[in-house]
Amino acid sequence: MTDGFSHIDEERSVQMVDVGRKPDTKRRAIATGTIELRPSTVDAVRADEIEKGNVLATARVGVVQAVKHTWESIPMCHQIPVTNVESDFEIQEDCVTLTVVVETIGKTGCEMEALTGVTTGLNVVWDMVKAAEKNEDGEYPTTQIRDVHVHKKEKTTLED
Repeated sequence: MTDGFSHIDEERSVQMVDVGRKPDTKRRAIATGTIELRPSTVDAVRADEIEKGNVLATARVGVVQAVKHTWESIPMCHQIPVTNVESDFEIQEDCVTLTVVVETIGKTGCEMEALTGVTTGLNVVWDMVKAAEKNEDGEYPTTQIRDVHVHKKEKTTLED
């Protein structure tokens, strides 16, 4: 580590942090995000009336795939043994909020996996409903993904 940066070596080259000497611990991360949609689109999602298929079921598959492949898209992220992925959707009048829980036993956390699960899951929702969300010009004037954040992270010893 050089100058307080964990991903830069003495030659100022980017490197992955060596976690090999760290003990294995139970780790859990919870991330959340929201996609704003038209109320009519939310009603169609709730009633499973979107032409492309079941929006939330498809998004759940996207969440799991994204979590398992996070290390492939974030350059300094370690490949971790994901032991559990949970996704929960809260449908409100004009938005859908997604919460993703990721668990692992290992030497590094799973926050990036939880965040990647949330953003991908919400992107899948957008992809599934985009025909309903487009205006007459083919734009998405009110659709947006917002408030993506790590809600909580936990680390406990294996004995706990």
